[in-house]
Amino acid sequence: MTDPWGFLRTPRRPVPARPVEERLSDWHEVYAGQALLPLVSEQARRCMDCGIPFCHSACPLGNLIPEWNAYAAHGDWRAAAERLHATNNFPEFTGRLCPAPCEDGCVLTINADPVTIKNVEQAIADQAWERGYAPPQPPQRLSGKTVAVIGSGPAGLAAAQQLTRIGHTVAVYERADRIGGLLRYGIPEFKMEKRYLNRRIDQMRAEGTKFRTGVDVGSDLDAAELAMLHDAVVIAVGAMEQRELPVPGRDLYGIHKAMDYLTLSNRVREGDYASPPVTAEGKHVVIVGGGDTGSDCLGTALRQGAASVVQLDINPEPGDDRPDTEPWPTYPKVYRISHAHEEARGREGSDPRVFSSATLRFEGGPGGDVRALHLTEVEPEARRPLPNTERVIPAELVLLALGFSGPERGSGLMQQLGLILDDRGNFARDAAFAAETTEPAERPARPRTDGVFVAGDAGRGQSLVVWAIAEGRAAAAATDRYLTGSTELPAPIAPKDRPLAA
Repeated sequence: MTDPWGFLRTPRRPVPARPVEERLSDWHEVYAGQALLPLVSEQARRCMDCGIPFCHSACPLGNLIPEWNAYAAHGDWRAAAERLHATNNFPEFTGRLCPAPCEDGCVLTINADPVTIKNVEQAIADQAWERGYAPPQPPQRLSGKTVAVIGSGPAGLAAAQQLTRIGHTVAVYERADRIGGLLRYGIPEFKMEKRYLNRRIDQMRAEGTKFRTGVDVGSDLDAAELAMLHDAVVIAVGAMEQRELPVPGRDLYGIHKAMDYLTLSNRVREGDYASPPVTAEGKHVVIVGGGDTGSDCLGTALRQGAASVVQLDINPEPGDDRPDTEPWPTYPKVYRISHAHEEARGREGSDPRVFSSATLRFEGGPGGDVRALHLTEVEPEARRPLPNTERVIPAELVLLALGFSGPERGSGLMQQLGLILDDRGNFARDAAFAAETTEPAERPARPRTDGVFVAGDAGRGQSLVVWAIAEGRAAAAATDRYLTGSTELPAPIAPKDRPLAA
């Protein structure tokens, strides 16, 4: 503990974001150039170094938060970076993208404002790179074992880095043309600039990890043959089965799934297109879905120059205070303002969200383009439409941000490895992250049934980046134990664990 009275003397002061007008005119990060080290160190001094630090249990990675808070408070960025990387492969990702359930678990939250843990984490991670404290860590010797990792999102990258550093020869297979999964094509540039992702990939290459892009395992490459060629396989393909909205008019032009829209926008930033094939410029935009993906669509549409944006959320508007049913230190459902909502308020003067609302149907114009959306208010619990509440709003671009229901069902990967689904629609696995499969007689081919592990959203379901990294690290430990009989790799979680937030 650096200052016994810090939490009493120093009020909470998050790192300020750039002005709304400035950031809406570009695609740079909301906090670009705003990591003020004196402010971060001052805020780190508010940490009470609790006897039982609930921020540990609130973080899926078990980050050693009081320890690196103390080092950050003293400006010892090398020691802070070492403690941060001890539990987290990619803190510059989580410091930008995680909703920080650790802050809701901070003991200060009981009757005051929590420590700005997320700001401290990002500052430490950035200082580690700027000061050369994050060099590649190639293994001292190779094990002679080979591992294929299918999918290059945060879970796959975390598993690959852990397994490479312990001495296994790892190849990551990605069906897209670039490595990164949703970090590459789902997360907008204004939330995390891709140079941070590219930097980690370069580090992993220097450590010995091999990357194979443009390879769709299950289609371009037989998954059973891949399993036979490697000593182990880690499946980290994510939960990419996007939910649909089966209402009249869904087939009209101008209605797109959110991830397709975000991918095209990100490809513009990558230089693949001069302008987005699907753009919000000059259009009345409606986003159906109130989660993080919907917020990402909102920020993207505002930067593209939308005429107006409305975001529909079927859930009732949360209150400002923690409900009695979600006591500390759980992650509560309270009224939150994302950066995109703040930007919409700054431009429009009001919150773009319409709570307790559902889509009834879409209305089209003569050319088959969507022109309007009919919505209704719904009951808070049953979500049934309330009579006499229907209204029409203009909609020239509709983005369906309804979340994901699990890994893609019809993939060749699933059939070729004999993977089965659990009762939540995810790839089934046992207590050691090993994939559960059908009996060999039930499959057209007989691939190996052992040595196949499932990590990330593919096994857990749609969740947070911090959970994906924790899953990747835990699955890597299980894989290493399978290959060598024991492991020194940390396993922060077990498959039975459930997300604190989704």
